[in-house]
Amino acid sequence: MRLFQTAHIVTTGQQKKMTSPSPHDRSRKQDNDDEDDPVDRMISRTGCAELHYAVQECMAEHQDWRACQSQVQTFKNCMMNFQNKKKEQLGRQHPTSTQSAPS
Repeated sequence: MRLFQTAHIVTTGQQKKMTSPSPHDRSRKQDNDDEDDPVDRMISRTGCAELHYAVQECMAEHQDWRACQSQVQTFKNCMMNFQNKKKEQLGRQHPTSTQSAPS
């Protein structure tokens, strides 16, 4: 995971100001550090990565989480479905016994 962002200088007439690229902007070129991001890897395994990127793109565009509630809810539903399926699989692999062990 990258801890520091590179600042860009934007020149407008006589003024210069510093800006940083949005961390939510997936259109920029990915560095090798981003490919090893454990959060990205985890989300990719859920099948919800495209929905996660949609949330990030919306946030980058609007800069206001309130404008992205439909994307957030869709991503949340996808993650909840994944978690429920995983719980079901684990329950089948390790059934809990309500019977007491023989003595």
